[in-house]
Amino acid sequence: MQFSNVTFAKICIVRKYVVILHQIHVKFHLLIVTIMKYKVYISLFMAFVCSIVANAQGPNNSEHYYWNADGKKGSSLKTSLCNIISDGYNQQSYKQVWDAYETTDIKSDGIHVYDIYSNISNYIFGVNQDKGSHKKEGDAYNREHTLPKSWFDGNMPMYTDLFHVMPADGFVNEKRSDCPYGETDANAYDNNNYKSANGYSKKGYCKTPGYTGVVFEPNDEYKGDLARNYFYMATRYENQITSWSSPVLTNSSYKPYVQWHLDMLMRWSREDPVSEKEILRNTEVYKIQKNRNPFIDYPGLEEYIWGSKVNVPFSYDNYESTNAIIQVEDTESSTHDNAIYDLQGRRVQYPTRGIYIRNGKKIFIK
Repeated sequence: MQFSNVTFAKICIVRKYVVILHQIHVKFHLLIVTIMKYKVYISLFMAFVCSIVANAQGPNNSEHYYWNADGKKGSSLKTSLCNIISDGYNQQSYKQVWDAYETTDIKSDGIHVYDIYSNISNYIFGVNQDKGSHKKEGDAYNREHTLPKSWFDGNMPMYTDLFHVMPADGFVNEKRSDCPYGETDANAYDNNNYKSANGYSKKGYCKTPGYTGVVFEPNDEYKGDLARNYFYMATRYENQITSWSSPVLTNSSYKPYVQWHLDMLMRWSREDPVSEKEILRNTEVYKIQKNRNPFIDYPGLEEYIWGSKVNVPFSYDNYESTNAIIQVEDTESSTHDNAIYDLQGRRVQYPTRGIYIRNGKKIFIK
């Protein structure tokens, strides 16, 4: 078959475009194959990452709550924790605080309320709420701002934050007033000195080096609990605490407590480790406020922020506790329900009044 020059030229052009289209098709196919291959790689990588995250769990069923603080240290760790425990915070009304105590501070019998200042009270939830008519210790319980409300001018949300607003005997609470926590002998006979029944709580001139004013000393049973309240408040409200006023505040966002007070609180936390009661309370408060106290979840966390481990990165799922309850094995018996140890891990045959460890749990012998 004969083609004219024009027709032949057209055929060549068409053939050329067919070849180009074929090359484009081949390259497109290779591109699709490459994308699919990398998609598999990406999927495998994401599955690997998700697997790591899924297996990384915080303590006390906190899961990934503290993930964003991972690797932080010192002041950066504190700020990161501030952001975590502030996010999604569910502010309560003052009336709702009464209701919260029904789960946060009810004893195991389901009827009576824990009292942080008196050991003679036997309050029933709701029945013995303080209506302002208490005349003596044991009359009624009220809502104690462990960090006095006058220090932050009674402002929200501090005013109803359940982590530091705890049930306490109304009469003893009134005696405390807005005195800072401290240590005292309360032996001098003047209006500044007071002891609750059995000397459970005390008020008087401070004997802790660094301060000579009047202080209120809670019982050893609650000193660690209250110290961790203060660490929480310093962290949760680091953006507000600089404007608060008290003899023990510095107006610093990073180290808000004066040195003697911070040293005492850290000592209290070491000497009175996190208890099962605190862990349960932390869980119940979380259900209501939607935030947690990291100093309960991570015993000794204060050392990573202000103490001996400020240069050690925090690991939320592989945490090295500096202040956990010492787990002690009893080598003398197959069961050790009755074996009692001091906080240094030494077995005590005849314990006196104080805090001890039995079966891995903190106990207080009165």
